[in-house]
Amino acid sequence: MKIMAVDFGDARTGLAVCDRTEFLASPIGTIEERNPQILAMKVAHMAEQYEVGQIVIGLPKNMNGTEGARAEKCRRFADTVQAVTEAEVVMWDERSTTVSAHRILNENNVRGKQRKNVVDTVAAVVILESYLDHRNKTKNNSKKNSGEEN
Repeated sequence: MKIMAVDFGDARTGLAVCDRTEFLASPIGTIEERNPQILAMKVAHMAEQYEVGQIVIGLPKNMNGTEGARAEKCRRFADTVQAVTEAEVVMWDERSTTVSAHRILNENNVRGKQRKNVVDTVAAVVILESYLDHRNKTKNNSKKNSGEEN
């Protein structure tokens, strides 16, 4: 199944999508939109365009696992997206994804305006990779527990 990840932001929202094998996460761009309802429609349009079956929206939890105002805003946005798409919408813990995105950009010497334009998209890729890793581990554990794997 194709899955799209969303790194929701107040001004810019990054998007990434995986292939049908759920192996490769690729950036697909950033949407600059401040209105959550319009943004939700744009995300739903991208989901339809890329033929995704699931949309993963980053949930910014605090480092201790609690949720603050930003997490609530992301949950409301997820509800808005779910209302305008047929794809399943799920939330995924995005702790440290922006930090990871900045590290990746540092390693690739991406600076200034170019960095500002891609950091949200890179964060969406990090969210999607984390989610795909979890799905893969969950599938492998179920196979081991059911005796399908030797």
